[in-house]
Amino acid sequence: MAKTKEKSTTKVDPKANFSKETYMFWYENMLLMRKFEEKAGQLYGQQKIRGFCHLYIGQEACAAGSVSALEEGDKYITAYRDHAHPIVLGTDPRKLMAELYGKETGVSRGKGGSMHMFDVEKGFFGGHGIVGAQVPLGAGLAFAEQYKKTGKVSITYMGDGAVRQGAFHEALNMAMTYKLPAIFVIENNGYAMGTSVQRTSNVTDLYKLGSAYEMPSFPVDAMKVEEVHKAVAEAAERARRGDGPTLLEFRTYRYKGHSMSDPAKYRTKEEVEEYKSQDPIEQVKTTILKNKFASEEELDAIGKKVKETVAECVKFAEESSYPPATDAYRDVYADPAYPFIND
Repeated sequence: MAKTKEKSTTKVDPKANFSKETYMFWYENMLLMRKFEEKAGQLYGQQKIRGFCHLYIGQEACAAGSVSALEEGDKYITAYRDHAHPIVLGTDPRKLMAELYGKETGVSRGKGGSMHMFDVEKGFFGGHGIVGAQVPLGAGLAFAEQYKKTGKVSITYMGDGAVRQGAFHEALNMAMTYKLPAIFVIENNGYAMGTSVQRTSNVTDLYKLGSAYEMPSFPVDAMKVEEVHKAVAEAAERARRGDGPTLLEFRTYRYKGHSMSDPAKYRTKEEVEEYKSQDPIEQVKTTILKNKFASEEELDAIGKKVKETVAECVKFAEESSYPPATDAYRDVYADPAYPFIND
């Protein structure tokens, strides 16, 4: 006689709808993003990291929920708030820290810095400093997948300020015309640099901009990683079956200023604290504990592991060398034997 399958004694929150493995993936990766960014901020204050530095603190669910919803081989592209996306995609975080330091062991060989992370092996195509310039590039990535019939999609992230650029509208128009397998994401953290959406646009529900092109467009509570996953999964399914692109407005929040040089005096402390009460990492932690996916001790062990990883990243970056002067001529042209340049 076959054994009766024992019923699970774990009470699963019906709102979860995700496995223990997914929640643990989210928690560890989001925590690593947070601690990596906090350390980057400290190092910038010590002038070990120079130039521009735009932190992702508070927005971790946007990247984590997207990656868990997509497939290996899908393509990602974003603007200059770009440290977190490659972390959750599996890029070696030591190389990301080395890039912030401008070292030759960085993902862009020390030439890109904070705004130009790049990892083709993981499907991450940057890291772009020109506002909105990545949007038509993301459409181009989708066109390539469609042309090659790979069944893969591209996902393009932009800030709320980028939707004022003509390239955004041109890309959406072309993507709908060709029914490209593309997902366009507005990471709406409320402020384009220091200017609120309300001061720059008559349309404050930014997802509605897609209606001009009859593109399926939806708002997403991006402080909840589950909502991000569901929205991206639906958009990806639509794209893979040939129904074209989707525009998603991720309603999120950054706790820090636009960049490290921004004191963020344009908003109140009360506003920041209100959003911190909805912290995406704490929400995931609460669900994990509520469903007994892990104990406090196990989560503490993950926290210790993340702290050690970040410390290793800093050590790796500080011990790495700066690129030699001759590297100024490297990677300028696709053909290394280009006749118009000499070492």
